[in-house]
Amino acid sequence: MEPPVAERFRLDDKVVVITGGSSGLGVAFARACAESGADVVVAGRRFDRLQQTVALVHAAGRDGVAVPADVATEHGCRAIIDAAVQRFGCIDVLVNNAGIEDHAPASRLHVDDFRRVLDVNVTGGFLLAQRAAAVMPRGSSIVNVGSVLAHTTIDVPTTAYSTSKAAILGLTHSLARQWSGRKGIRVNTLLPGWFPSEMTDTLAVEAIEQRLVMGRMGQPAELAAALVFLASDASSYMTGSELTVDGGFRLT
Repeated sequence: MEPPVAERFRLDDKVVVITGGSSGLGVAFARACAESGADVVVAGRRFDRLQQTVALVHAAGRDGVAVPADVATEHGCRAIIDAAVQRFGCIDVLVNNAGIEDHAPASRLHVDDFRRVLDVNVTGGFLLAQRAAAVMPRGSSIVNVGSVLAHTTIDVPTTAYSTSKAAILGLTHSLARQWSGRKGIRVNTLLPGWFPSEMTDTLAVEAIEQRLVMGRMGQPAELAAALVFLASDASSYMTGSELTVDGGFRLT
């Protein structure tokens, strides 16, 4: 007999690894997963901020681990996966959320800055997925956090960032094709629109809000709910998909 639909949204006793867990949406993701029953490993470069996120996980009654690491390096990616396995034995969900941006005009964007954005936003996600897949049981889920800027633009230079988010779609499709049947690992992309974060703090919010059909920026909990859906068995028949949560931004 199939479990009640509401139970499919639970993450009871699952192990979730979240990168970019020291601020913004990563904090909201960690809290939502813990409240849904998961133990959570959060990774990022600011250990003190990671510890604050772990405190939220503990407050929800679940175990949490903070791993200081740079996802732009192979060493950092290895450290994250190794720490999760050492503590919990396996990984059920990987959330590739770490990301950085650029705002230099394309004509003045230095190639080193371009590469750094791709290293963090794309290569790090690939390395983590590759290592996580080796210890993930069938039925596991990888969620790559992209952006609506994979499909559209704003009146601010985002050359490297938009390129990286478009590349994430290709990464998702390829991994889903290779792993969903053979390994039983689903791979999907979450495409956020505009939510309060350190990134959006640097943008002209008024100009963005004019393109939001719903007339406002999103709340982190609204995106976190979509993340839990993709992480849980509620989305068990989805792989290689894009889930857009943007308040209608792409309609304008």
